[in-house]
Amino acid sequence: MTYYLVNLLIYAAVDAMACLALNQQFGIAGVTNFGFIIFQAAGGYTAAILAMPPKSANGGFQSYIGGWNLPFPLPWIGATVAGGLIALPFTFLVGRRLRGDFAAVGLLVTAVLLNLLVTNYVPLFNGDAGLSLIPQPLQGEFNPLASGYKWGLTVVALLLCAAVYWFLRRITESPYGRSLRAMRDNDAVADSLGKNLLSLRTGMLVLGGAIAGLSGGVLVSYITTWSPAAWGYAETVVLFAAVIIGGAGNHRGAILGAILVPVGFEEATRYIPNSNSLPPNLIPSLQWVAIGLLIVLFLWFRPQGILPERKRVIPLPGLPAPRAGPPADGEKAAPAAPAISVRPRAAPPESPGPRPAVLEAVDIVRDFGGVRAVNDVSLAVRRGTLTGLIGPNGAGKSTLLAILAGTLRASSGTVIYQGQDITGMPAYRRARLGLVRTFQLASEFKRLTVLENLLTAVPSNRGDTLRGAIAGRRYWKGDETAAIARAQAVLSRFGLESLANSYAGDLSGGQRRLVEIMRALMAEPTMLLLDEPMAGVHPNLARRIGNELVALCQEGMTILMVEHELAIMDEFCDPVAVMAEGAVLAEGTMAQLRRRSEVVEAYLVG
Repeated sequence: MTYYLVNLLIYAAVDAMACLALNQQFGIAGVTNFGFIIFQAAGGYTAAILAMPPKSANGGFQSYIGGWNLPFPLPWIGATVAGGLIALPFTFLVGRRLRGDFAAVGLLVTAVLLNLLVTNYVPLFNGDAGLSLIPQPLQGEFNPLASGYKWGLTVVALLLCAAVYWFLRRITESPYGRSLRAMRDNDAVADSLGKNLLSLRTGMLVLGGAIAGLSGGVLVSYITTWSPAAWGYAETVVLFAAVIIGGAGNHRGAILGAILVPVGFEEATRYIPNSNSLPPNLIPSLQWVAIGLLIVLFLWFRPQGILPERKRVIPLPGLPAPRAGPPADGEKAAPAAPAISVRPRAAPPESPGPRPAVLEAVDIVRDFGGVRAVNDVSLAVRRGTLTGLIGPNGAGKSTLLAILAGTLRASSGTVIYQGQDITGMPAYRRARLGLVRTFQLASEFKRLTVLENLLTAVPSNRGDTLRGAIAGRRYWKGDETAAIARAQAVLSRFGLESLANSYAGDLSGGQRRLVEIMRALMAEPTMLLLDEPMAGVHPNLARRIGNELVALCQEGMTILMVEHELAIMDEFCDPVAVMAEGAVLAEGTMAQLRRRSEVVEAYLVG
């Protein structure tokens, strides 16, 4: 009974650590790592060769490198380091070349190839035979067969698991963790708000790999063997099943899933009666079928898992009681919040010359295969203006906006921002310089609250780095408090304060547009690039948005806005540029543009 309980608890601790690491990568950061098991295998192999004597020992029947016979806990430390180091090549694959589902497939293929290499290359890994007679921790000082030793090893494994849970929770509940969840929900938007996606993904792959390596080292030290057949890609599927069933994004759910799936299923199969009439591999095959069915059923009926990711409610001073549901877009149904002052649009101050250009596009070209979406566009946006950009569908407006923001690269041409050539600069660096965009389609972080959406965009929060997250709440609390105060002021200005702790994905279309604009303002931009911010918005709310944009320009901001509704352009924008077939046809006021025949033929008549 002692051996059974020890075996159960150690396997539970090992699987829980692995599921916590995978949940951090997949459930928190959105990195679908189908090569996860390789990190655990690398940790197990490293722990083995660091603990084992030279390969000439025991008759030299095994072939492996190392054999340093290092004392405990150095093999476990080495396993942790190895798991993190082997993740670095994966970051190049995921961060620079592949994204989303392509990255997941790439990681899976890499895991299969590495498993084949380990299985067939005997001099380094001893081939398919693996390694055996791996020394257990402190076995020279204690008897590994004694009951006290087994329980001691169990306690150490459980304490390590608890430490991993505490450490990952510390990271997840920080501003850095909030950025990870934003990247998970919409990485393109996170990039446009100044988040370095490569850095975020690298941090999570290395951190998850290190924890996976530690779990592999603990397992190998307990079972005293290492076999490449035990680290196949199918084991990653089991861990994914545990995370999904337990609750992706919830670390407690990951632990629950580890107990239910890898440990629970293995124990349940022990009670299936054996029969000589049954095929020998029937029961293991049925186990895989059951795991697959569980994944499908949970994804269909309860995709959030048994323990869903919890809502992170941030209290605001004087916040009114939440409403039963999100109000409509119209002004009368707006939430009870301070009214937005409607200030008349002021004429630009007189000056001896034109205002300086904040943003310039010079001969911009963008080709998609044989289609030229943007054709030799030159455009200058003057400081403090609300400049409109109109044109029929397919004119290249959104493509041009994406090029200016850095989301798309120009095939040729130059982008100049505040006198600096930023043509080759990535989107996150442009955002950090103050050039921030919104998107044509609603792009809120759906699984973050409205307040979290706004806080995600705050630059220079000390807790928005891995180092700051590890340092803890005391290190970044002051920055977070100041950011919350700023976010509350912005929410109050736009009348959404009472919805601060509602999920952004539950709001109406107009309110989601407001969230995008507020989030962009939290990034402290010098210039905003707005892509149809009033599309699908109630006219009353659109007018309120327009008045606020004019007020922002009066306060010194510069805005370039793509919009189809010509009444909006008439009321709020000056100047306005017209695009058609990828080129700029004309610029001027709406009254001037209506008098130009080429503009009328290309756009206004239709």
